[in-house]
Amino acid sequence: MRRLIVFGAVSGAPGVTTTALAVASAWPPEADEGVRPVVVEADPSGGDLLIRFGLPSSPSLLDVAAASRQPHPGSLLGAASELPMGVRAVAAVPGRGPCREAVRLLADPAGHRVLLGDERDRGSTLLDVGRLTEDVQPLLDAADHVVLVARGGAAPLTHVAAYATDIDKHVERLTLAIVGPCPYTAEDVTQSLGIEAVAFLPWDAKWAATVGAPRCVARRPARFGRRPLLGAARALARRVTGTRAYGVGTGNGNGGAASRRRLVQVGGSRRSSLAQVSRGGEARP
Repeated sequence: MRRLIVFGAVSGAPGVTTTALAVASAWPPEADEGVRPVVVEADPSGGDLLIRFGLPSSPSLLDVAAASRQPHPGSLLGAASELPMGVRAVAAVPGRGPCREAVRLLADPAGHRVLLGDERDRGSTLLDVGRLTEDVQPLLDAADHVVLVARGGAAPLTHVAAYATDIDKHVERLTLAIVGPCPYTAEDVTQSLGIEAVAFLPWDAKWAATVGAPRCVARRPARFGRRPLLGAARALARRVTGTRAYGVGTGNGNGGAASRRRLVQVGGSRRSSLAQVSRGGEARP
């Protein structure tokens, strides 16, 4: 059976889809016996890969969800498209209504069967669920690993702290992926949020723009593969698959420079505000 890895965010738009695509693109060859993963766009709010890459509207997530109720639903890979950066993906149509219903079907045990396959299937399914809502909770419960994507500022991490009650359910199989600059170290984040696995990924605007322009990817595959995001994404993939030593949670989003700020717990609770701390140790709002 396939491994199920869920990518999602608590709030905002921190780049969940871009992170999932980067991890799939940088998937280490030693993982899953060399079988490439498949990205499934399962955001109840609707997808954007169809528009971004000019893909046909069928097959899509809707076809996969509809087939899940059949006695023989067929292979998930039958609905996958090959994206220009060498990633296999099942795209979702735009629009909240149909996608929310499709995700609801996939969240049932019959849907899990399609996502995971049977004992003959190998590889990993990278499930991009967008915002972590009640619609996707059964998928989180079924996941082998959850990658929670957030930006590195105080406000986004405060939202993560507010989600702590739900995080506790998955903390042993959860990685917090912080995208872009972050003034805090991994140790700061772990101490305040109780999440041991913290990964820092650079915000790579050029790579994000490139995955929205498929022709550019096709022309410059070597340059594309050297993008800074992909090195961190490969380390993250190794973390969630357990294939090799990794080092994505030891620095911060500022290239490992010493942080002059730390996360502060107020009133002994992880679900607290984040404050900036001066050199003298006095918290400033």
